[in-house]
Amino acid sequence: MTVTIYHNPDCGTSRNVLAILEAAGYSPVVVEYLQTGWQRDQLLALLAAAGLTPRAALRESKSPAKELGLLDPAVSNDSLLEAMLAHPILVNRPIVVTDKGTKLCRPSEAVLDLIDKFPTGPFYKEDGELLIDAQGNRVA
Repeated sequence: MTVTIYHNPDCGTSRNVLAILEAAGYSPVVVEYLQTGWQRDQLLALLAAAGLTPRAALRESKSPAKELGLLDPAVSNDSLLEAMLAHPILVNRPIVVTDKGTKLCRPSEAVLDLIDKFPTGPFYKEDGELLIDAQGNRVA
């Protein structure tokens, strides 16, 4: 299975998703989008595949969204997209693409819907929350 994660290593949720993928035996393509930025067609395709609008993918906390006036519901999706292209941090993360689909994986256990095999249990998230039990079953 091909797996790509649009990742921010400073984000705990993103780190958890990457850890889940690697512990499950996948070698994902890791795109650190804060370094590479977004291309318009790429971002539009990702959002469409995930069933998200720019508004739904907007990272509101720990981003400049408020300072840029993007939280106002009157701001158009086109304007949000332009802001996301200029400020990649505005895109919520992580977005994961597999053969099973594309998804914004918040909370991190949402990635389990996109993979065929789970990590060997027990598996815990960074905060100590049990995600996979000792029998290999999804807990969350």
